[in-house]
Amino acid sequence: MKKILCFILMLTLLTIMATGLYAQTQFLSEKKMELSSKAFYNNKVMSQRYTRFGANVNPPLTIKNIPEGTTSLALIVDDPDAPAKTWVHWVMFNIPVTDEIKERGTPGVQGKNDFGNNKYDGPQPPSGTHRYVFTLYALNTTLDLPEGTTKEELLAAMRGAILQKAQLIGLYGRKESDK
Repeated sequence: MKKILCFILMLTLLTIMATGLYAQTQFLSEKKMELSSKAFYNNKVMSQRYTRFGANVNPPLTIKNIPEGTTSLALIVDDPDAPAKTWVHWVMFNIPVTDEIKERGTPGVQGKNDFGNNKYDGPQPPSGTHRYVFTLYALNTTLDLPEGTTKEELLAAMRGAILQKAQLIGLYGRKESDK
C-alpha cells in the first residue's frame, strides 16, 4: 500500500512540475509587444513637425510582436507633465491589426482629445520639456463605441479585453521659435 501511495505522490509531483515547465515555456515564448517610431527614439526628443508648432501630424509608429488572439488595437497619447492634469493628445481605437501606423495615418475610430478634437493634436507645452506617452493596447475584441469617445470611456470599455500594452515616450520642450 505504501508503494502505491508513493507512486501516486511521485506521479502527481511529476505532473505538477511538467505543467509548470510547460506554462513557463509558453510564457517565455510569447514576446512582449513593442511600439517604436522611425521619427524618434524612446525617451528622446520629437521633431517639431509632430507638434502643434509644426505640421501637427502624428509620427509614424511601428508595432512588433502583436499577441496571438488580438482582434483590434487602441492608442492613447497623453502628456503626464501638463500643469493641471494629464493632457490627452490622441485617442484612437478599433485599429485593425497592423504592424504600422503611418504618418498622417488614422486607421481607427478617432476619439476626443483634450483640445476638443477627434484627431491627433501634437505637443504644445507651455514651458519646460514634457513627456508624450504613446500607449498601444492589443485587445481581444472590437469596441462598440462612437467617434468622439474620451480616454476615460475607452479605458472603461477596454477593461478585461487587454491582452498586452506597449509604450513609447517622446519628449518635447518649447523652443524660442515656437509661437
